Amino acid sequence: MSRIAVVPGSFDPITLGHLDVIERAAPLYDELHVVVVHNPDKAALLPIAQRVSLLESSVRDAGLGDNIVVASWSVGLLVDYCTDVGASVLIKGIRSQIDVAYETPMAIVNRDLADVETVFMLPNPAHAHVSSSLVRQVAALGGDVGPYVPPAVGRYLRSS
Repeated sequence: MSRIAVVPGSFDPITLGHLDVIERAAPLYDELHVVVVHNPDKAALLPIAQRVSLLESSVRDAGLGDNIVVASWSVGLLVDYCTDVGASVLIKGIRSQIDVAYETPMAIVNRDLADVETVFMLPNPAHAHVSSSLVRQVAALGGDVGPYVPPAVGRYLRSS
């Protein structure tokens, strides 16, 4: 039986922190789905198709990808996606106590709804302060986002 996990996120845009979690989670599972999910509570900077494209480029440029599937999901619950692909684990990067407080109730509900466990991964300290919203703010004000995002994302944001 394959061990399949899902790393969900808005990835608007993908950061080096996201990529770090993906890179560390990939060898732990036979198949790792990195899924761009639509979050109706957030105003997106990038359309979902662009986020998927940047994720694919970032994963490829980092030399990852043998067991990584990049996808999107915007209809229904995330655990429905997990059920569809046979995943029994969600991987969530946790930067702070605020993230733990936000993610814990969802983890419990996901386990109740579909018997999908959530694994929290702590960030590399070099990326613990980085969030997509911080990157969006720096980019909007003309700052250099290069230290916080994969090269494909930096190139895309500079050209936009």
